[in-house]
Amino acid sequence: MFNFTGERPNNLGVKDGKLAACPGSPNCVNSQSDGGKEKIEPLPGVSIAEIKGVVEGMERTTIIEETDSYLYAEFKSNLMGFVDDVEFYLDSTANVVHVRSASRLGKSDAGVNRKRVEEIRSKLQ
Repeated sequence: MFNFTGERPNNLGVKDGKLAACPGSPNCVNSQSDGGKEKIEPLPGVSIAEIKGVVEGMERTTIIEETDSYLYAEFKSNLMGFVDDVEFYLDSTANVVHVRSASRLGKSDAGVNRKRVEEIRSKLQ
């Protein structure tokens, strides 16, 4: 119907052990954030392969990049075609997977990014 994909961000990926910070808008969550509304807990004791298995089973999802320690997927909304960029980074020292989920367009996401990460977390348990 509609297609509000926006442009793929050029700041994604892991740099010095960190995912990109959230832009300050309420449509992003990041487990490496220092706090505030964007803070979300990392995923403990799971592998990138396990996360990929869950993500591939979710609707309107495309895996863009995968390594042993990193996974990047795009999630597209059903009605309007908005795209969210979701990244997972395995910190093997801390035995957690850090996660960042952010909308490409708009300001508010009505909590969709947080809900998605929590849905993935519950499917991994």
